[in-house]
Amino acid sequence: MNNFKFVMISAGFEHGGNVTHRHLDGHPNMLVYPFESQLGNRNFNDFLASVERVQYRYPEFPEGLTAEELYEQIIDEEMKTFLRKRNGSKFKDADLILDENDRIGSFKKYLGNEPFTRKKVIEAFFRSTFAAWKNYYVKPAENMTYVGYSPAIGIDAERMVKDFPDIRIMHIVRNPFSAYRDTKRRPFPQPLSKYLITWNIYHSTVEMYSKMYPNNVKIFKYEDLVANKERFMKEVANFIGVEFDESMLYPSWNGKEIKDMIAPWGTVLKSDENYNSSIIDELSQKEKQQIACGTAALAKHFGYDKINYLEKYYAK
Repeated sequence: MNNFKFVMISAGFEHGGNVTHRHLDGHPNMLVYPFESQLGNRNFNDFLASVERVQYRYPEFPEGLTAEELYEQIIDEEMKTFLRKRNGSKFKDADLILDENDRIGSFKKYLGNEPFTRKKVIEAFFRSTFAAWKNYYVKPAENMTYVGYSPAIGIDAERMVKDFPDIRIMHIVRNPFSAYRDTKRRPFPQPLSKYLITWNIYHSTVEMYSKMYPNNVKIFKYEDLVANKERFMKEVANFIGVEFDESMLYPSWNGKEIKDMIAPWGTVLKSDENYNSSIIDELSQKEKQQIACGTAALAKHFGYDKINYLEKYYAK
């Protein structure tokens, strides 16, 4: 395998990672994974293990596994649930025609002969998905760019760059007020104190990697996306090395525009500035004060004290 153009979108929870992912979906030269690309497995364990779930980390694979065992190692919960128990999937109504046996067969073909390196496993995972996807709106071609999305995977940027020296990792940061309000829609939301700690860990870690690997890692503010989509997406296109396309200005799935709520692809329901700013008022004053205190240093670094609907929270 060669000429594998690879982009991973990273973000904190309810930071607009799914929204950004869906805005890239309609680009004619990108192969955009249909759901979250949950590449992780249970064999990787480091000092950040308590911060994030294993499916959202970059994986490690034991030696000596067969191709079929390596396929099963990748958690890929959203896709595998859809394929194996569709009625249990939140995407059960998605128009996706893909036979898992076809994907496994393609995975084995792309994986090739031993040794099975992690790089080969990840590449085979993405290539086999689109080889088996029967009703994908464009035909995969060798010069196209594969795009995945996994929350918080940017904290593993260094390990990904080692495997893929030309990878592009675009990390989405969103103001913690709007982000926390959206995360409260979950049936089991994080306590606010934990959310603020992880907000700081995610973004400060990826900021570090963006300085260490500036050609590979770049932070984008979600607020810039909703303020001016064309300018934001032209910057994205330049970073990941594709031509800007008008389809990047709206969310879509399998090339079809999503005209209403982005759910179930994410908890951020709309990709517009009014939504992003107005939901802050749904937080209590106590929550707003705690968020402002807990994020001030990093938020000011990202310029959130200069955005009109956020500056009052960081005025001191």
